[in-house]
Amino acid sequence: MDLFDQKKENKSLTSLIFEKIREDILNGRYVSGDKLVEIKLADELGVSRTPVREALKQLELDGLVDNIPNRGVVVKGISKKDIDDILTIRLCIEGLVGQWSAERILDHEIKELEEIYDLMEFYSQKGDVDKIFELNTKFHETLYQTTKSRYLEGVLNDFQLFIKTARNSSLKSEGRIESALKEHKQIVEALKNHDVEAARNALVNHIANSNMNIKSIVQLEEEKLKNEAKV
Repeated sequence: MDLFDQKKENKSLTSLIFEKIREDILNGRYVSGDKLVEIKLADELGVSRTPVREALKQLELDGLVDNIPNRGVVVKGISKKDIDDILTIRLCIEGLVGQWSAERILDHEIKELEEIYDLMEFYSQKGDVDKIFELNTKFHETLYQTTKSRYLEGVLNDFQLFIKTARNSSLKSEGRIESALKEHKQIVEALKNHDVEAARNALVNHIANSNMNIKSIVQLEEEKLKNEAKV
């Protein structure tokens, strides 16, 4: 399948399977309580059971599945508490991103962020939310790279992935794209000036607003599910 053409990225088969199943969990293809059967997954993916088994072990370490005796591997997924925890932790450390990025960013990286921002502005005028979401993710991934800290980059990229669905829904809420664009502009301007305080404040403000929006979306979804359960 096309997934395994990604070997050009020098990723192992186990890593590719892990990423595929993780994406399916985070996108809602597999939900909390679903069983992941090793032999069935191996058949679907056209691979042997060994890399699937290893991928499931990695997913267990990530906390996305549980291996329950006499039951097998069961999906845990991302709970509302998980999202709350991620948003709180992210807010605490994004200020450090602003500081390190302002101190360490290179000219060509500033240009790259400006180009991504320009594209976000272009697609916002077209109302292409999916493209804006893709560019928003790229903006933050690029921003994390400018800190020159692989640990910080790794943690925050994982956080972005774990709350992907909530972030996407957040951007689709009324007025959020316009607000987010202004916030991204402030971040880019602060970094161009290598202004540590302004960059830190711009990042914290952006993430705080994003978090507030995501929490509102999650709360609405939770209330919707409760109401549907009553019917």
